[in-house]
Amino acid sequence: MKSRHNNGKAEGEDEQRRLAVLIDADNAQPSVIEGLLAEVAKYGVASAKRIYGDFTSTRATQWKQKLLEHSISPVQQFAYTSGKNATDSSLIIDAMDLMYTGRFDGMCLVSSDSDFTRLAQRLREGGLIVYGFGEKKTPDAFVQACDKFIYTEVLRAAPAPAAVMTKPRATKAAKTPAKTASQPPDPKPAPPPATAKSATTASAPPTVLPLPLELLRRAIEEASDEQGWAHLGAVGTYLTKIRPDFDPRLYGHKKLSDLVKHHPRHFAIEERGAAGSGSKSIYVRALD
Repeated sequence: MKSRHNNGKAEGEDEQRRLAVLIDADNAQPSVIEGLLAEVAKYGVASAKRIYGDFTSTRATQWKQKLLEHSISPVQQFAYTSGKNATDSSLIIDAMDLMYTGRFDGMCLVSSDSDFTRLAQRLREGGLIVYGFGEKKTPDAFVQACDKFIYTEVLRAAPAPAAVMTKPRATKAAKTPAKTASQPPDPKPAPPPATAKSATTASAPPTVLPLPLELLRRAIEEASDEQGWAHLGAVGTYLTKIRPDFDPRLYGHKKLSDLVKHHPRHFAIEERGAAGSGSKSIYVRALD
């Protein structure tokens, strides 16, 4: 078995993290796959991408359309017994096998199922970084078992505005015959179908959460110097340690720096950099 210290990499080889992406098709939506893989790319290279489920079922039809497009290897798991989920067992076995190869630095578990809580704990015990991806309904036990947890609601692409088809008034009037006294009045227009409303609701953007002020203040205090200033990078690291599911996008901002800058009443911002250098570091201090 190759050394865990370097995961089998030769000296001087690219130090990007090698990640295995394991997707539970029964508890993940195909509509988030583009954003999910883009998010994974922030943390490393997806060296292995596998999805587990019964692809003979009509429920997996949408997933089958995504597999070839994103080079995801399907792992077929038949539902041998009604009410029993064999997919979970197959994913767990593969995750342990991949861990013991020593070729991976971390794993991305894509599911909202709490059954993977112990798996996440075991992978971390084995020295791997665990990134969890799931919906907001994911039980907190699984969220806390991961090093970092990303809610898939923030990964969905914004829906394109629907095109409104209109006809010129003159054309409509030309095609409408003149009414006579003997003709009954036009019936009331039928209400729009319920499906239109449900489609609009499904594509609505995720709800923005209120500012976690106390959490941010605690993180700044833990990372601050004697004057109360803290490097923003250290603040972000601390937030992830105590709240694996912390994500600025849940509060309406792409980055942590954007979040604190948007609230000058609560936070002071200072940019520091050596004279003549192009790079600057952001420091933040909590205001009373």
